[in-house]
Amino acid sequence: MVTILQVDFPLDGPFANEMAEQFKDLAESINHEPGFLWKIWTENESEQEAGGIYAFDNKTHANQYLEMHSQRIKSMGVPYVNAKIFDVNESLTKINKGRIN
Repeated sequence: MVTILQVDFPLDGPFANEMAEQFKDLAESINHEPGFLWKIWTENESEQEAGGIYAFDNKTHANQYLEMHSQRIKSMGVPYVNAKIFDVNESLTKINKGRIN
């Protein structure tokens, strides 16, 4: 079952194009994580927050990634990471054209 991982955390920057440049290697490495399907990168410069919405093939892979990613972010000086994991209701998601694979 597709599992969604929602992550956000405080970030002083970079944002926009500078973020895209600085985190390109990180973005490419995420593609190789076990069970990874896709990610939407999120940022809110005015609130000094960043994060992402991830899809994994199951809850185990989502939890494994969250544990590793939280440690990585905290090692970069981020004080805390907010995260939630959700199961996807695939029937309703398909009605609304949501991508589940």
